[in-house]
Amino acid sequence: MKILIYSIILLAIVLIGYSSTILDFDNLLEGDSAKAVMAIVASLCVIVLMIILMLSRKIYNKQEN
Repeated sequence: MKILIYSIILLAIVLIGYSSTILDFDNLLEGDSAKAVMAIVASLCVIVLMIILMLSRKIYNKQEN
């Protein structure tokens, strides 16, 4: 499970990197740039959720012991 979480985080980081190349800072919320902004925000949400999942699993494992 740990490898899956890290690979999802890595994929989200790669998606952020790719989406940042599409951004047009003159028209940030129009056309393809808007889609890239949404992809970046969604990827950041995925990273935060995966970190929360990792922390909750650590807390659960400490409680079991």
